[in-house]
Amino acid sequence: MSETLVVTLTLTTIMSMLALLVGGMIGWMARQHSYETTPQIVYTHPEMFDANGQLVPDEILALRIETHDNTDEEDDD
Repeated sequence: MSETLVVTLTLTTIMSMLALLVGGMIGWMARQHSYETTPQIVYTHPEMFDANGQLVPDEILALRIETHDNTDEEDDD
């Protein structure tokens, strides 16, 4: 290989790595800035409020009932 090609490939590789590093750092700082400046909204479900519109101070129990329709079950006769 010619010396010019080796130098070009080396500099291109170094510049690509530096661009990736700088872009990652800028992205990380932008994400941190976005998290710190955006107000964090706590999602509240309508069942969490009482008749006056205030949050219920009690613990709320959530149940998730899953029904499975298994049509290939064996019938015991």
